[in-house]
Amino acid sequence: MASLSIHAVGPIDAGAAWQRYVRLDEWASWAPQIRRVHADRRMLVPGLTGQVESVAGIRVPFRVEAVDCVRRTWSWRVRVGPVRMRLHHEVRAAEGGCRTDLAMNGPGLALAAYAPLARFALRRLVRR
Repeated sequence: MASLSIHAVGPIDAGAAWQRYVRLDEWASWAPQIRRVHADRRMLVPGLTGQVESVAGIRVPFRVEAVDCVRRTWSWRVRVGPVRMRLHHEVRAAEGGCRTDLAMNGPGLALAAYAPLARFALRRLVRR
C-alpha cells in the first residue's frame, strides 16, 4: 500500500466548502468525474454506504467511516473491483478563504491515476 496527499487553497469560506462535501447532491457540481451519488441519505454520515457514479457510467461502491462536522473532516473507503482505497478529507480556514486536504491510501498505481482528477476536483471545491 502507498500513501499520497494533495491539497488545494481557494477563496471560498471553509464552511461553504464543507457544505459542498456534506451534501452529496453537490458533489457533481465540483467533481467533474462524478455524475451522481447513489445512497439512502443525501448527507454524509458515518456508516453511509452507496455508489459514486462516474461520468463514464461506472459505479464505485463506498462506505463512509467517519464524519466530524466540528473539525470538518471525513473518511471513506472506495472499491473498484479488487482495488481498495481509503480517503481522508479535511477543510480548514486559511487566509483569504480555505484549504482542503486529501490523504489517500491504496495501491500506488491507483493513487497515481486518481490524483490528477482529485486535484482538479479539489481546486473546484474551493472556488466560488
